[in-house]
Amino acid sequence: MKFLEESLIALDVEANSPEEAIISTGTLLKNNKLVEETYINAMVQSFKTNGPYFVLAPNIALPHARPEDGVNEACVSFVRLKTPVKFGHSNNDPVRLVFGLGASSSIEHVTVLQKLMALLSDQENVEKLLTAQSYEEIKPLIGGQS
Repeated sequence: MKFLEESLIALDVEANSPEEAIISTGTLLKNNKLVEETYINAMVQSFKTNGPYFVLAPNIALPHARPEDGVNEACVSFVRLKTPVKFGHSNNDPVRLVFGLGASSSIEHVTVLQKLMALLSDQENVEKLLTAQSYEEIKPLIGGQS
């Protein structure tokens, strides 16, 4: 599983729409050969079809699609948006922290989500993700998660 490795993290990314934010996280996964282009398209389509159901907490979105949409390996990428983006969620907008999830099975999906929830359930970790200036500041937060 590739979980928030340095090549899967981008800070202060410009995105003007939820779709751009989703594509940013998906592109990190694709550039690392963890997902296919079809997976990015499926994540965007899932948002267009189902709305912002993956905006799980204030500031936090976890876009994903189905394993059969082109996942090569379980993975999580992270994009911090330079400017918050409204995804259309009534309680948790706007979003600044976008985690792209890829899992090649439903069991993997649960495992990936558990690791991410362990990280994000601590408000101090969320604050650090919002303010970190580099991967070096984020690494200690995920060190215990891998």
